[in-house]
Amino acid sequence: MSAADPGRPPIRPPIRRPRPPRVTGARHILAAAGYSLAGLRRLWAESAFRQELIGGAAILGVMAWLGKPAIDFVCFAVLFLILLAVESLNTAIESMVDHLSPEWQAFARDAKDLGSFAVMCLLIAHGLFLGYVILS
Repeated sequence: MSAADPGRPPIRPPIRRPRPPRVTGARHILAAAGYSLAGLRRLWAESAFRQELIGGAAILGVMAWLGKPAIDFVCFAVLFLILLAVESLNTAIESMVDHLSPEWQAFARDAKDLGSFAVMCLLIAHGLFLGYVILS
């Protein structure tokens, strides 16, 4: 416990690690694919991501059942990939905020709320698209 605040453990300085060597050429493509897979594994830990995958599969099922044309499937795929990208960015923002501000702060709340709003906008877009698909 620190002398300034007996209820809190002392803050440890960050561990300094050497910067990994720069990867270039074809090895860079493989490294980037590995980083992307690591991001996907991290995103899988988020229940919202798994729920979005289930919702996406349900929408695909409805579209197939209704016999919708290929262009509708392409539009859905693009919209869904954008949703997954925004969900990834939202998770990254939440991770950074939690690391930088373990205690409640207004900026942390605002950052998380804005990320959540971005995801909500895309979920609404999916709802509108599904309405269009069903009614057309």
